[in-house]
Amino acid sequence: MAEKPMCMPIQIPHDEDMQKGDSVRCLTMLGHFGFECLPHQLVNRSIQQGFSFNILCVGETGIGKSTLIDTLFNTNLKDKKSSHFYSNVGLKIQTYELQENNVQLKLTVVRTVGYGDQINKEASYQPIVDYVDAQFEAYLQEELKIKRSFTDYHDSRIHVCLYFISPTGHSLKSLDLLTMKNIDSKVNIVPLIAKADTISKYDLQKFKCKIMTELVSNGIQIYQFPTDDEPTAQANSSMNGQLPFAVVGSMDEVKVGKRMVRGRQYPWGVLQVENENHCDFIKLRDMLLCINMEDLKEQTHIQHYEWYRCCKLKKMGFTDVGPDNKPLSFQEIYEAKRQKFYDQCQREEEELKQKFMQRVKEKETTFKESEKELQKKFDHLKRVQQEETMKLEEERRQLEEEIIDFYKMKAVSETLQTQVCTNIKKEKDRKK
Repeated sequence: MAEKPMCMPIQIPHDEDMQKGDSVRCLTMLGHFGFECLPHQLVNRSIQQGFSFNILCVGETGIGKSTLIDTLFNTNLKDKKSSHFYSNVGLKIQTYELQENNVQLKLTVVRTVGYGDQINKEASYQPIVDYVDAQFEAYLQEELKIKRSFTDYHDSRIHVCLYFISPTGHSLKSLDLLTMKNIDSKVNIVPLIAKADTISKYDLQKFKCKIMTELVSNGIQIYQFPTDDEPTAQANSSMNGQLPFAVVGSMDEVKVGKRMVRGRQYPWGVLQVENENHCDFIKLRDMLLCINMEDLKEQTHIQHYEWYRCCKLKKMGFTDVGPDNKPLSFQEIYEAKRQKFYDQCQREEEELKQKFMQRVKEKETTFKESEKELQKKFDHLKRVQQEETMKLEEERRQLEEEIIDFYKMKAVSETLQTQVCTNIKKEKDRKK
């Protein structure tokens, strides 16, 4: 229990004591004291660390994404113009270090490239979904590390998606509905009607109502400015009724009367970007940067990131309660999954062993059958060889007999020939 504060009596010097020559030291208050200084400490530390803000700009090529970002932050970010001839939808990611007075802002702007330029637009939203999920996954992996370093970690999660709608004046395109439907659960969507100076005020109001009706009928959730904070509840509630914002961006300065303003010069007059009667740029800037920037970052963390984290951990098999609806600690879940994984490995190992033994037996049976067939072939060839050998032996014997007979006949022939020669010689000698 908290201890009650003790009240110490304070002695106030009387006029008589002061007249006696006792001097009273008066302290001047230089600032706040006590725990009421905590907000000031937080502000000072935040200013020292700086702030970060990540914006995703989704819209067709040439719709004015870069110009609006330059106008929002009143700086030239020097972004190159994109071409209409990209075969696929891509993302251009750039980070800038901005400073306003003593406040430093690390701004990351992610722009779509080639969005809506392809003939087949069926999967145009996929690179956007993949990028947003990749940033959530990177943050989750950092959270799951043993040694986390969030002080040096650059949080690249998207805080707001500025969705630029073409100023057709009729209705949303199928690509717009499909893309917002697939990203509304992952990021805070703020719809904008780009180049709103191309539509009359009457048609613009009808177009806004048509857009909001289509978003509601298709179940698309866009970011609603919070109305639970009393200082900003009235302004946010009024702004929620004016969505989508009709904006115009321009860094050109035009002379109006005796002053220079940012706007666009037309033959029929001047459109002032920072004039609320001309467009909603001031409303967007105030709602986005001046009032609700921290709420956008908070909603990204506690709603969109937590939803992704919950789905990811459930997919991995982690739960908060067990089969008996009792809460489980992370260690219990880890041990249960470890045991389950070990049992699964044991089962798979046993199955592999059985498959291995079965295949060994099948191979042994195959080898035995092959051996028998080879033995049969060997015996057959051996018999054939023996028969051939016997035939050759018989032929050799016959050939030897023929050779002997031949030599006998040769000897007889030679004897006869010798006798004939002898007789002829005798006959010749007798004649002589």
